[in-house]
Amino acid sequence: MTQHTTPRPLEGLRVIDLTRALAGPYATLLLAGLGAEVIKVEDPQGGDLARDNSPYVGRDGVTVEKLHDDDISISHLSRARGKHGVSLNLKLESARQVFHDLCAHADIVVENFAAGTADRLGVGYAVAKAAKPDIIYCSLSGFGAASPDGKAMDVIIQALSGAMYASGEPGTPPVRMGIPVADMLAPVFAVIGILSALEQRHRTGEGQHVDVSMLGALTSFVAIENWSALAAAGMPARTGLTVQRLSPFGVFECADGYVAIVAVHEKLARGLFRAMGRPELANDPRFAGRDLRVANAIPLELEITAWSKQHSVADVVAALQAEDVPAAPVRHPEEALLDPRVVARNETMPVQHPAYPSDVDLRSVGVPITFSGARTGFDPALPVRIGEHNEQILRGLLGYDDARIAALALEGAI
Repeated sequence: MTQHTTPRPLEGLRVIDLTRALAGPYATLLLAGLGAEVIKVEDPQGGDLARDNSPYVGRDGVTVEKLHDDDISISHLSRARGKHGVSLNLKLESARQVFHDLCAHADIVVENFAAGTADRLGVGYAVAKAAKPDIIYCSLSGFGAASPDGKAMDVIIQALSGAMYASGEPGTPPVRMGIPVADMLAPVFAVIGILSALEQRHRTGEGQHVDVSMLGALTSFVAIENWSALAAAGMPARTGLTVQRLSPFGVFECADGYVAIVAVHEKLARGLFRAMGRPELANDPRFAGRDLRVANAIPLELEITAWSKQHSVADVVAALQAEDVPAAPVRHPEEALLDPRVVARNETMPVQHPAYPSDVDLRSVGVPITFSGARTGFDPALPVRIGEHNEQILRGLLGYDDARIAALALEGAI
């Protein structure tokens, strides 16, 4: 089969996307890349918050400010790929009726409003279920669908989860992770929940409400380390560039950059010592065993850094790889996104303005899954304008006639 005839796993499923910003749109982006038809719902006034994220791309290339009406935020260009866009003013009853009709033709609804907002707007699970009893409805919020707490952004969740404190050197300020990890992790769990609910629906015929908390998702990752046990053993929670309980393990400075090294086990540690030109360290009473290396992690790391700082990243990596010690240069993200291995697997993909090609490789996320009997990829759809596909969806899917569509537009419902 060619790429064009090989099916995608979720083809035939339809998603109503009420999400905005990043966490929710990333969940529906994954569903779109897996083959689902995604109908993105935006407010007619302003649309998705991501539409106003700098930088933009358009006739003048990539710019910090939006200079022309047809400039598109690169955030929106990336997150809205493969989605059909409709506009609904959910404060109006007529728009909520359109939502009801969309649900009647859908399998999945995804929303990431603050907890309780969807119900107040009249687009919560109860409404969707009334329209389609077996619908899968996913709520992705900061603290859970039943939480009284308010809005949450990525940096708030990083702070509350402990992830921010765990990053950085002892005695230094907390470190915000350089990618929006909470905004990206929670939607992955949302997709897992949606697919699990679909599988259960296959067995029972029943839909359900899937509830994912950003705080819960990131804190569950933080909990992979037993922080109480580390404290009881006198091991520091924050060790900066290295993980001393696995020493030698971490990032070390070189003459022209940094290198990541993993030499946890005896064979790897001995290989590291040979690469350093210091094979005798394997018999040093401080380092002659895994527990000893952990107990003496600080002097061991000083020995490694004294060596690595004398050499280039390329030379350190080559010396370690020659001894079969896992090592890698610490790369800039721009370089990492162009790694031939991820490019070949469509794990990163180029995006472009539909009318104005750019000289810059605007590379964004793909779907990092490969199937033996299916493919991934995005439909050639993009809601450039708010309500880009109103006619197509309202007339083609819902069967609305000209008079009804005109009445909705006149009222401001679309």
